[in-house]
Amino acid sequence: MLSIANQDTTASGASSCRLVLQKDRTLAEVSQFVIEGIQIGQQVVAMAGPRFLRELAHGLGETGLRPEAMLRNGRVVFLTAPNCLSSLLKPDEALHRGPLRPNAPLLRWVSDWSWAYAGNLDGATVQEYMRRVHDFIRSLDALSFCTIQSAELDRNSMLALLADHRRILRGNDRPCRAAAAAAGGSGN
Repeated sequence: MLSIANQDTTASGASSCRLVLQKDRTLAEVSQFVIEGIQIGQQVVAMAGPRFLRELAHGLGETGLRPEAMLRNGRVVFLTAPNCLSSLLKPDEALHRGPLRPNAPLLRWVSDWSWAYAGNLDGATVQEYMRRVHDFIRSLDALSFCTIQSAELDRNSMLALLADHRRILRGNDRPCRAAAAAAGGSGN
């Protein structure tokens, strides 16, 4: 398993987002991030494709947590991508209509972007979605954890995606050519 991780921080030094890129899907790090948030009373939001959300719920259940109950009471929120993007990209609507609690003490946010890189989206579209979702997460002052799982990405493409993620978080979201090619499905 090839896995590359990166932790980006804000200017104040507070943790902003952790990105994990991997060839093989493993939810160990994501599950730990989610469970730690639940244990200290944070609301946890996971935005991902349906398969990832099912696997995450199953993993939480295996640890003795009751994901169905947490989903019902709003402690955990699952947002199915790409369908959820239209409401997230209009943040005022997401906070007024959805299950997000903007007055929660702190929010943890998990974004799995594998659905975007596995689909037919071009690199620029994925970068724009990622930038806008991160802007929304920043507006909530949330701790963030991003993952991308793709067997087709080689080491150079993974490193380019890490660089692009850092640019997005710092407000310079002009993608480098290697990451745009990786998102376009070339796998180089």
